[in-house]
Amino acid sequence: MNTRISRLGFPVKVMARQDLKSNDARKSGSNPHLKVSLEYLDAILDHLDRHDVRMYRMSSDIAPYATHPDMPQFHGMVAESRAELAAFGAKAKRLDIRLSFHPSQFIVLNSPDPELIRKSTSDLVSQAEMLDLMELGPEAVLVIHVGGTYGDVPASRARWAETWKTLPEPVRRRLVLEHDDLRFSAADVLWIHEHTGVRLIFDYQHFWCLNPEKLELRDTLSRILGTWPDGQQPKLHFSSPRTELREQVRVDRKTKKKKTVFVAPVFTGHADFCNPFEFATFMREAEGLDFDVMLEAKSKDLALLRLRPDLLRYAPDVAARFGIEPKDAVELEAEEDDVIEEEAVAGGA
Repeated sequence: MNTRISRLGFPVKVMARQDLKSNDARKSGSNPHLKVSLEYLDAILDHLDRHDVRMYRMSSDIAPYATHPDMPQFHGMVAESRAELAAFGAKAKRLDIRLSFHPSQFIVLNSPDPELIRKSTSDLVSQAEMLDLMELGPEAVLVIHVGGTYGDVPASRARWAETWKTLPEPVRRRLVLEHDDLRFSAADVLWIHEHTGVRLIFDYQHFWCLNPEKLELRDTLSRILGTWPDGQQPKLHFSSPRTELREQVRVDRKTKKKKTVFVAPVFTGHADFCNPFEFATFMREAEGLDFDVMLEAKSKDLALLRLRPDLLRYAPDVAARFGIEPKDAVELEAEEDDVIEEEAVAGGA
């Protein structure tokens, strides 16, 4: 049985509070700064604590232009923010909120282009430095994907493993690698781990989207969690696929007239919310394995606020794993009702 309470988290944008910003998004002419982003994030920490959310992924843009090659005036902002970063990290630790970064898709470590690898490494160094200045432990990580296949998956995997050897120590200490939905499977990142020792992230939806090796879910999850050293709590990503039919207005190429077409979902896309039945089934499959869960639903924190009472309704055994108890039901439902309106259900068919 699991004895540790698992965390639920969400990435970047707080949709329940439109007044909470995740980073200083001003253009360069307005002199944006990491210190401003940290003020915004400080308010987000208070919001997370108020709603008992203990894991959060920060925007990878909190230090605007800090590594931009043509804007050296911004390159010192991380060092200039040492005191603010230390204070922010101390607050996150005091509130027991786990933090992480997920650098953008433009961070590629297996490119044949050395210049792209250099730029990617520079960004990772900057983000690792921020986590270090926050004085956060090894569970505060930088999550990236493998990169492009460049027409040869084995060669691209091997190139990532070679680049790993060249990365500065702070980056290797913080970096974790996630399999994806189109290019590199769970088997691929397990191969990279065997050749580098890099920790891995399991992604539930990606596993179902790309698994040509036909690996078993439970065994794969166990192997990926096992890449984390003892004493470090692994985390994984969970999302449900989009299933809704969409209507789009398009111009007919022949008649030049507008027409409405029905568009089927792409199952690699993330749904707005997490299917509670799918989530509960997965968590029961993972019984006995210890990890935190980052929800990657498109509705961000709204998905988390909806999932918690849903688990109490439909899977109280799973809810208990996240410290959610029946006595919390009224409060959790009130939190959900404050920011989400439930669609009225029509009468009998």
